[in-house]
Amino acid sequence: MKRIVITGAGIVSAIGVGKQETLESLLREQSGIGSMQILESAHKELPVGEVKLTDAEIRKRFIYDGPASRSALLGILAAREAIEEAGVSKTLLEQSALISGTTVGGMETTERDYLNWQHGANLETIALHDAGSTTKTIADALGKVGYCTTTSTACSSALNAIISGANMLLADDAACVIAGGTECLSRFHLNGFNSLMILDHEKCRPFDNTRAGLNLGEGAAYVVLETEEHALQRGAKILAYVSGYANTCDAYHQTASSENGEGAYLAMTGALRMAGLGPEAIDYVNAHGTATPNNDQSESNALKRVFGEHMPAVSSTKSMTGHTTSASGSVETVICLLCMQYGFVPANVNWHTPMSNGIIPVAHNEQKKLQHIMCNSFAFGGNDSCIILSEQPQPNQRHYGVIKDISLSRYETVIESPVDYRQYLTTMEARRMTEQTRRVIVAARQTLEQAKVSVPDAIITGTEWGCMIHTMQFLDPLCRDGEEGLKPTSFMQSTHNTVSAVLAMQLKCHGYNSTFSHGPESFAHACRDAEYLLKTGLAKNVLVIGFDEADERWNNILNKVGKTVNNVAKAVVLKAR
Repeated sequence: MKRIVITGAGIVSAIGVGKQETLESLLREQSGIGSMQILESAHKELPVGEVKLTDAEIRKRFIYDGPASRSALLGILAAREAIEEAGVSKTLLEQSALISGTTVGGMETTERDYLNWQHGANLETIALHDAGSTTKTIADALGKVGYCTTTSTACSSALNAIISGANMLLADDAACVIAGGTECLSRFHLNGFNSLMILDHEKCRPFDNTRAGLNLGEGAAYVVLETEEHALQRGAKILAYVSGYANTCDAYHQTASSENGEGAYLAMTGALRMAGLGPEAIDYVNAHGTATPNNDQSESNALKRVFGEHMPAVSSTKSMTGHTTSASGSVETVICLLCMQYGFVPANVNWHTPMSNGIIPVAHNEQKKLQHIMCNSFAFGGNDSCIILSEQPQPNQRHYGVIKDISLSRYETVIESPVDYRQYLTTMEARRMTEQTRRVIVAARQTLEQAKVSVPDAIITGTEWGCMIHTMQFLDPLCRDGEEGLKPTSFMQSTHNTVSAVLAMQLKCHGYNSTFSHGPESFAHACRDAEYLLKTGLAKNVLVIGFDEADERWNNILNKVGKTVNNVAKAVVLKAR
């Protein structure tokens, strides 16, 4: 049986740089959330979880003087710690992959130079904007990495990077995978969450009856994944087994979770099923726990559905780190590793009053042997992911591995012009979408009809730039007019995984849902991830979408460096025969 193990880990967040500082803060129940010191925002009244280092101070910690966004610098810190602990040599690195999750990417650099670009100044920093550039910078700083790609599924990005990395290893496509995510604070997403009115003006209180919203944080974390056989052959120390995981979709709403937490329930039960474990085996759940009224109630309902009378210890460490958005899944995975290694359940700090019909979190650290830990990571678009870490290999774990000589059928549709969408969308639905989103839906539905698939097992999207019309509708006034009066609708539809989410809602698809944003290679990387699912038997058919969206203001900027974005929607259905 092929088992996936973790042999190295690295982390940086508001509660520490490196695993040792992080552990000390956890043991002291010390929150890193406080007043804004580094991010230059008008909203100084909002508490945040900042890494207590300037960009210049981060650079002093390693030898790298190339152009880099703050997200990339944080990622380099964490990834280097992970590969050093795992003992990844230069030769092994060349045979390995880096899969990193981010949504912000180089947005904080874009905010600084956006107006300069209009006048032809600082054009070199345009190359730092997209999500994939962050991963490429980290890979460049680490050395020669065999393959690198970027997941961008909003707040589940990092955990989906780990899941994709595990599937890559099951498919025998890499020796090791460095997987995780990175996200720095930016005015774009601070104001975006603020426009949605889900930021607390005090320190957040997950699962508390008085909870009033989240505190944004920043950070990065990575784990080194490899098969148990490979780790033992090279004499690496195994920190934990990745015994189970699942990526599902709530298919309910772009920003809100369903009342019964269907997507979260499916992710948790899917991870348990892969691990071959019953709910009673889980010793601790590191909850997504954002402290928003909607998330904590929905997650509580899902937890009760999964565990019933066997509710394990539960806490949200976002009460200490803040919500590190795209990095949160890997930040919390590394925190779970530390808890397993040192035998304690971390506190859900600031919790005092039970919420109605909610779970009761662990208010203070509890010493406890942890054999199995579940970690949840949920995102905009109902993108819900879950991972289970185990101290020892599990005898009942479901076996996944390469299906030799697999034969794939391929169906494809490409649309480059406006479409008649009335067969698939109502007028009301279409009015809420951009023309490019309508093209994608028509391409997807036509291709599914060709393939005779009603609801796909998985939806995977590849996009270099993402939903640029909504991004620019938020970014342009932010940079020109300041941080007031910004529209929440533009923000919540600006994430790269918006299209995957819309398709899941249209098709009522609760299966695997991911988005890759790694430059011109994005669609090819999405297809590669689809093949992992098919080759390991995790899916029988996959809908893969390729799109980018033209926006006049963004194209005017790209034209200055000889680039442009065209409206092309591509849909492919891959089926195992």
